[in-house]
Amino acid sequence: MRGGREWQNATAPSLADIEALATDAWNRLPAEFRKLCRDLVFRVEDFATDEILDEMEIESPFDLMGLYKGVSLDRKSVLDQSLEPDMVFLYRRAILDYWAESDEILGHLVTHVLVHEIGHHFGLSDADMEAIEADAETGKA
Repeated sequence: MRGGREWQNATAPSLADIEALATDAWNRLPAEFRKLCRDLVFRVEDFATDEILDEMEIESPFDLMGLYKGVSLDRKSVLDQSLEPDMVFLYRRAILDYWAESDEILGHLVTHVLVHEIGHHFGLSDADMEAIEADAETGKA
């Protein structure tokens, strides 16, 4: 098979690779937007925990690519004192599984998931999230 050897040492993108793609996407977001998210904590993990999957009634960990955990700004009170920071999770294995079955560029998919989850932090509509994602894809900041 011609060209088959080039794949012999190939590996799936690692947690660090997905984190680097997410960092690149983050850096392309508008500065005002990033400033409003300064207290968010971002994590890349292989899968959501069983507890989260059970809570969300999701049967397969491959069905959840990202998650916002916290109280959205549109519902948060200045009197709220959270024990944990608001967090955005990206789930590497679910992202890679979706990517493998689509024709999307991995960086675009990571950007989409990141922006979507950050959008939940703001309580944004899907239209708002699509506009922000479009700006991130074109590098407008």
